[in-house]
Amino acid sequence: METKRIYVDPENKTSLCDGNSLEDAVREGAELLCQGEVVAFPTETVYGLGADALNERACARIFAIKGRPADNPLIVHVTSIREAKKIVKEWPDEAEICAREFWPGPLTLVLPKNKIVPDIVSGNLQTVAVRMPSHPVALALIAMAGCPVAAPSANISGKPSPTEGKHVWQDFQDKIPLLIDAGKCIVGLESTVLDLSGEIPIILRPGGVTLEQLAKVLGRVEIDKGAKGKSEVLSQPRSPGMKYRHYAPKGEIQLISGQSQEKVEELGRRLEGEKSNKRVALICLEETVASLTAEALGKIDLLFTLGTREKPREAASRLFEALRICDEEDIEIILAEDMPEEGIGLAFMNRLKKAVGKGNLKKTEKI
Repeated sequence: METKRIYVDPENKTSLCDGNSLEDAVREGAELLCQGEVVAFPTETVYGLGADALNERACARIFAIKGRPADNPLIVHVTSIREAKKIVKEWPDEAEICAREFWPGPLTLVLPKNKIVPDIVSGNLQTVAVRMPSHPVALALIAMAGCPVAAPSANISGKPSPTEGKHVWQDFQDKIPLLIDAGKCIVGLESTVLDLSGEIPIILRPGGVTLEQLAKVLGRVEIDKGAKGKSEVLSQPRSPGMKYRHYAPKGEIQLISGQSQEKVEELGRRLEGEKSNKRVALICLEETVASLTAEALGKIDLLFTLGTREKPREAASRLFEALRICDEEDIEIILAEDMPEEGIGLAFMNRLKKAVGKGNLKKTEKI
C-alpha cells in the first residue's frame, strides 16, 4: 500500500503540497474513514491513528497495523459534548464540569458505554474513553467524517509516541492510505485519562490536564497507583497506557534523580573512567548541562536539551522527540534527568518510567 502524505498548515488553512485548501485535505481523510480505512492525523497531544469508532472491522485494523494488544482500549474522539453523550450510557455532573472546563483539550473521560460502541473499542470493558481534541485538523476531520473516531497514538505499539508527522511516516509508511501532516504537536504527551465511572474520580493516566487542575474544579481526585509508576498487575487495563510497556526506545534508559547538584554528581560518576564502546545519550534540562564539565560532556554521543526547568510544559513536550532521536542515532544507553512529580511533571515521569519498563530502571551502573 502506498501512503499519501499531505502537508497542511492549519493557520493559513492550506495544503502545503499542492496549494489546495485545508478543507480538501480533510475531506480526503474523511472519505477514507467513511470507507472503513485507517488515517493518521494530528491532535494537540500526539498524532492519532484513526478509524470510524462505530465500525468494528475498521477498528480491528488499528490493532493489526499497530500490533496493539486486543485488551488495550482505544480513545474515542468527538467534536462536542452532545456527540460524547451519544456513546455513553451515563453523563454525571463531574463529566459536564470537566468537559466544559477542559474541552476541547487533552482530557479523556472514562464513562459507562452505550451499546453502539463495539467491544473491540473498549477492550471488552463496559466503559468507554472519550475526549474532544483541540487541534483544528482533528476537529475538522471528525466533523466531516460524521462519526466519532477511535484513535490511539500513531506509532508501532510500544515505541515512543509520535509528536511530528515524520514519526508516523517512519512507523507506517506503506501501511496506511493517508497521513495528514501538520508538523509538531503542541502538548507532546498523551491526554490525561480520568475515570468517572465510580464514586471518586480517578486519574488512570496523567497527561496534559494536571491533577491540580482537576482537583480545583472537582474537589477530591485520586491517582491510580499504576499511574505513578508503582507495581501493579492488571488482567484488564481500564485505560490506554496502563498495562503494557509503552514509549520505549531501543536503548536502555537510566534515570538520573535527586536535587540539582546530586544529578550533576551522579552523571559524573556514571561517566567517569574509560568510556565504554556503547553509544550514550543525555536527555536533560539546560541548567544541568550548564553545570557539567567539558570532560563529562565529551563522553556523550548525543546531548538533547529539553529546555529550562522554568518552563516544565515545554520540556515535557519534547520527551518523545528526544527518545525518537535516540533511536535514529542508534543510542544504546540513555541517561534521562527526572522531573518533580507535580503538575505536568507527573505525566512526564509516568511516560519515562513506562519507557524504562518495570524492573529495568538502573541507578548506579557506570558506563
